[in-house]
Amino acid sequence: MPSTLDADLRRADAAAAGGAEKRAYVQQIFSEIAPRYDLLNHVLSMNIDKAWRRRALEALTWRAAPQGRYLDLCAGTLDVGAQLVREAEFDGYVMAADFAEPMLRMGDGKAPRNSLGPVAADALQLPVGDGVFDGAIVAFGIRNVAALDVGLREVRRALKPGARFVILEFSTPRNALVRAGYQCYFHFVLPTIGRIVSGHKTAYSYLPKSVAHFPVEEELASRMSAAGFRDVTWTPLSFGIAAIHVGVA
Repeated sequence: MPSTLDADLRRADAAAAGGAEKRAYVQQIFSEIAPRYDLLNHVLSMNIDKAWRRRALEALTWRAAPQGRYLDLCAGTLDVGAQLVREAEFDGYVMAADFAEPMLRMGDGKAPRNSLGPVAADALQLPVGDGVFDGAIVAFGIRNVAALDVGLREVRRALKPGARFVILEFSTPRNALVRAGYQCYFHFVLPTIGRIVSGHKTAYSYLPKSVAHFPVEEELASRMSAAGFRDVTWTPLSFGIAAIHVGVA
């Protein structure tokens, strides 16, 4: 008789591949790992994730509209939005949207509510009108969206003409040697540490599987263009472990 763990791993596999239950699975696991999410992010990435986020925020070119409204999509524990509002020149507002409310609650207090507003919302149906935001960013969340193309079009709808959309996401290194070390860490070391620290059996097994199923840089750029973004570019980070994509609405 299959064990509960086997069933959970099969569910993680289905969600990572974009199965029908992806939305419910992602919402559940991120709600469950919220208390240890920040700690694990920094430990498992050896703090490289902080530098990646800084690079992504620079790509947003928010200084062109420092008093504007910005969207932090799949905002999690509000790290990206808080980092932006702490910038000395920033005098705007960030709407931090995520459908896992416990993640948003864990970020409460990282920045004043009049500058950073957490909103429980699905990336596929944002609770705003057309052309609202001066820019949007998503860090390590777009691969968890249940319908990628729908999500890209929804962000495009919510942006003002000429506004930038920045995606920071894991990718698969092209160099064979780097890729071998990356795969070993990502598929064996990371899930083990994640399981021990978070206490969750499958959340950190889902992570490498979801990256493996996510489009490579060229395909993601093509899908951004198909969603209505122009001048789409991408920049690999840390030997291709992650990448920043930028498109203009």
